[in-house]
Amino acid sequence: MTDSKYFTTTKKGEIFELKAELNSDKKEKKKEAVKKVIASMTVGKDVSALFPDVVNCMQTDNLELKKLVYLYLMNYAKSQPDMAIMAVNTFVKDCEDANPLIRALAVRTMGCIRVDKITEYLCEPLRKCLKDEDPYVRKTAAVCVAKLHDINAQLVEDQGFLDTLKDLISDSNPMVVANAVAALSEIAESHPNSNLLDLNPQSINKLLTALNECTEWGQIFILDCLANYTPRDDRESQSICERVTPRLSHANSAVVLSAVKVLMKFMEMLPKDLDYYGTLLKKLAPPLVTLLSAEPELQYVALRNINLIVQKRPEILKHEMKVFFVKYNDPIYVKLEKLDIMIRLASQANIAQVLAELKEYATEVDVDFVRKAVRAIGRCAIKVEQSAERCVSTLLDLIQTKVNYVVQEAIVVIKDIFRKYPNKYESVIATLCENLDSLDEPEARAAMIWIVGEYAERIDNADELLESFLEGFHDESTQVQLQLLTAIVKLFLKKPTETQELVQQVLSLATQDSDNPDLRDRGYIYWRLLSTDPVAAKEVVLAEKPLISEETDLIEPTLLEELICHIGTLASVYHKPPSAFVEGSRGVMHKRLPARTGSGESTESPDVGTAAGGSAPEAAPSIIPSQGDLLGDLLNLDMAPPTTSGPPPPTTGMQMGGMDLLGGGLDSLLGGDLGGSPAMGAGFGAAPAVMPASLNAPVGGGLGDLFDLGGGVGMPMGAYIPPKIVWLPAMKAKGLEISGTFARRAGVIQMELILTNKAMSIMTDFAIQFNRNSFGLAPAGPLQVLTPLGPNQTIEVSLPLSTVGPVMKMDPLNNLQVAVKNNIDVFYFSCQYPISMLFVEDGKMERQVFLATWKDIPNDNESQFQIKDCHLNSDAASSKLQGSNIFTIAKRTVEGQDMLYMSIKLSNGIWVLAELRVQAGNPNYTMTTIRRSGS
Repeated sequence: MTDSKYFTTTKKGEIFELKAELNSDKKEKKKEAVKKVIASMTVGKDVSALFPDVVNCMQTDNLELKKLVYLYLMNYAKSQPDMAIMAVNTFVKDCEDANPLIRALAVRTMGCIRVDKITEYLCEPLRKCLKDEDPYVRKTAAVCVAKLHDINAQLVEDQGFLDTLKDLISDSNPMVVANAVAALSEIAESHPNSNLLDLNPQSINKLLTALNECTEWGQIFILDCLANYTPRDDRESQSICERVTPRLSHANSAVVLSAVKVLMKFMEMLPKDLDYYGTLLKKLAPPLVTLLSAEPELQYVALRNINLIVQKRPEILKHEMKVFFVKYNDPIYVKLEKLDIMIRLASQANIAQVLAELKEYATEVDVDFVRKAVRAIGRCAIKVEQSAERCVSTLLDLIQTKVNYVVQEAIVVIKDIFRKYPNKYESVIATLCENLDSLDEPEARAAMIWIVGEYAERIDNADELLESFLEGFHDESTQVQLQLLTAIVKLFLKKPTETQELVQQVLSLATQDSDNPDLRDRGYIYWRLLSTDPVAAKEVVLAEKPLISEETDLIEPTLLEELICHIGTLASVYHKPPSAFVEGSRGVMHKRLPARTGSGESTESPDVGTAAGGSAPEAAPSIIPSQGDLLGDLLNLDMAPPTTSGPPPPTTGMQMGGMDLLGGGLDSLLGGDLGGSPAMGAGFGAAPAVMPASLNAPVGGGLGDLFDLGGGVGMPMGAYIPPKIVWLPAMKAKGLEISGTFARRAGVIQMELILTNKAMSIMTDFAIQFNRNSFGLAPAGPLQVLTPLGPNQTIEVSLPLSTVGPVMKMDPLNNLQVAVKNNIDVFYFSCQYPISMLFVEDGKMERQVFLATWKDIPNDNESQFQIKDCHLNSDAASSKLQGSNIFTIAKRTVEGQDMLYMSIKLSNGIWVLAELRVQAGNPNYTMTTIRRSGS
């Protein structure tokens, strides 16, 4: 008979009988009694009254009986702490038993008895078991340390168990190593700052050796530990990847996912041009595909992880589209996940295959799945521009099926396609209008109303169509009411004479008959706009809309990086960081991918890579990182203004930098925009012909601009301010457009920015950093964007700059590389500041010093330029230049030609002396500059 008989008894007075049997002299009867006690305990009966009798049964050689008694002890020790002390002697004795199974059993049970009173008695037996000759006992003792740490962390630290655990990582038995790693990882999780797992190349080597020989769960512990290690360089990273790769072929899916996590993390450090990088990408695909042949629940977990992997590295699975095609017997949760991944992998190469598959799905019987499939066709159109026409054609075919829910979903996605490709597919509007009467879902009705309002000028009976919706205005959902209000106002602005009555009717319904505050407020805003300033109303309501992007459903990059570090855990299934769903006091560490240390990859700005790559190892770290640098940890920078309480740094280094700068481009800056080519100045280098790709128009920067030839904001007695230009187009920055210029006011250099949000989401958490540059320009404070920047909003910000930042010679000399961060991403661009921003207010040289200096400087340091089309006399020119801190020291007239002698001092102590020749009636000036560094 099986052990099930122990669970069938329902006798009264059972406790008394059990007590008698437990004290029986017969071993078999004792064992039967303990089994009955355990059975009663398992079904929820209270058998704690038998505690002393069960504990007495511990004194036995029978391993099965001992296990049962220990099981009882673990359950009731917490409710009977005083009596549990009775078992301590037996534990101590069992820890010295000749049988290693009994020693391990004793130490395991000790770890499970969560009673503070008896933990101190268990320290000595545990210490012995940690150094036991049998590996089975050692591996059990390692886990016991973690359990004991959870009960009394201080005791474990005082007894030196943590150091013993660290020593076990070097154990000869792989299972002991795995359990030691598991225990240390568990303890480290509850104490994030303890640095218990102080991994180094030697310990990593030991873990990798143990990896090949331990059980599957041991392998998972070791792989998870490896994932927390950051290799020193790409060579070490490659070595670890090579030794972890065989785990990809393991039968246990948890081992496979843990190996994928390690490889995904360490791939960040491998240069993309490395042969091994391509090999690794190819090796990652087969194990992920194999996971999709498991049972549906495992498939779902695998798909959720693959979803993350595809967002980070779509190239891994770009040739495996077919495995994500939906099978008829897949559960709905698997179908929807596969659909999502199909869209993420869609490209010009496979779009025909994907569309054919999606069209097939749209004829399925599962309504939810059909809706998602239709939406997926729209997402493909937005993602792959070349396929848009084919997608629209497919959607029109689906509309012809007249299946109600298919038609409604198709109209919703066609609205998005219109937003993405304006003035391209509007020919289908007539077909959409035919299905107007069949629309009964709020989202579809709102989408159709938006289409009618947006393209009212192309629809002859637009007013009749919108009027038909207006009849049941109060029965419509808020979404439809708001859309209808906006659409009719659009119609009125496009056809004012025909729709005056209609717009008054809708404004009256929205403002007087509605209880919805959103609708009422929008109605009042439109009413006031239309009544006070119809032109402004037109600009607001008919404003150009930002293009929508397929990227709206992508996981935010920093969160994606954290989730990649949690592949194979619940976080990767929920697509949320552990801190979002793990409760309790336990600290949750935010994990990040490592920085790439191999060959630098190009970033959005082509200039950035060269600057970052050229810095010396011991120099201050470059702010503009390579792409793999987790956005350079820029998101974690303290954006407070730099402290300047101490004395300014000595200028010796700056002057040396100044000397270097003079040899390579200051001349070209001073004369680079003077309207003509340099005359015969020795040693003069022409300004570079190619401007940075991120600039839409050349920025001034030469002295010619100071005469206001470039159309800047030139004030009669103030410094010249160049006109604002676009530095970062919205297409390169996920909808964020940055325009700007530089100004010098009251001795402070200002970077004047215009930030425009052309995306669909709100932007917050703005911050800015500069790369090292020729003159040490750096933000003097944080970027003050105090309110969230909503869609289509623009904000002007003035950022004060200092010149005490790190110096590195740039090409051209006035090039500035900038990183701007917000809640969406970090974006890079480069711009050029006018050299006049660096001219300081104390740049007027004494006449005698000027004369002596002019004579001392050799002719090799002299350069000559032409300034063309400047219609100012010498006094007006002198006055205008003084506004930009170019001071006239002396003036003389020779043969009808005015000669102005001027001095300029740059922020880094370099002096430039100049001679300006002005001939009455001649709009072309000649300027000669000579230079020397400050003393």
